[in-house]
Amino acid sequence: MPSSADLPAPATAVTVPDTELASAATQLVRDTTDDLIYHHSRRVYFFGGLQGHHRGLSFDPELLYVAAMFHDLGLNEEFRGSGRRFEVDSADEARRFLQSRGVPEDSVRRVWTAVALHTTPGIPAHMEPEVALVTAGVEYDVLGIGYDDISEADRTAIVALHPRPDFKRRILKAFTEGIAPKPETTFGNVKADVLERYVPGFKRGDFVDTILDSAWPE
Repeated sequence: MPSSADLPAPATAVTVPDTELASAATQLVRDTTDDLIYHHSRRVYFFGGLQGHHRGLSFDPELLYVAAMFHDLGLNEEFRGSGRRFEVDSADEARRFLQSRGVPEDSVRRVWTAVALHTTPGIPAHMEPEVALVTAGVEYDVLGIGYDDISEADRTAIVALHPRPDFKRRILKAFTEGIAPKPETTFGNVKADVLERYVPGFKRGDFVDTILDSAWPE
């Protein structure tokens, strides 16, 4: 497996923390997910970290790394019957991982929040740097938000280490497969767009209808 030392210049402002915690997170995600999620998660860390440097944010690289690595774990098959949003399943797995290793609760909370909110635009940017930067990394890699904020040289170096062949189609397929068994969890969030596009017969919940059809008389 390539190490942070293998990251070619000039994308050396961000490296994977050389700690037992980071190594354990890498191994767990490598063992339990496929190449798509592994490489995406690593890119999220690098892109998020670079955005942090550009924004002048002081962040804990180890916590950012763990959050980035765990953020899509809830798409795995074993969570498809949970009835919870995949982001919460991912965050809960990160919390179990950190608590089992004696990580302080404030750090656990930051990682949990970063993972749980990574598909909730408009809020993470106003929270702790680790929370903001997981979302920034996800938005960069998946949506291309702020694409020109990172230099072509840095972008090329990161993608060389963690390739993204046919990524747009493959990540949408992963979202669909991970969420289709629990469509009710998409109410009010962006993943409803995925199921509306790819799952025949899916009907998104409507916020206005939910209010008007509630048991309240007026």
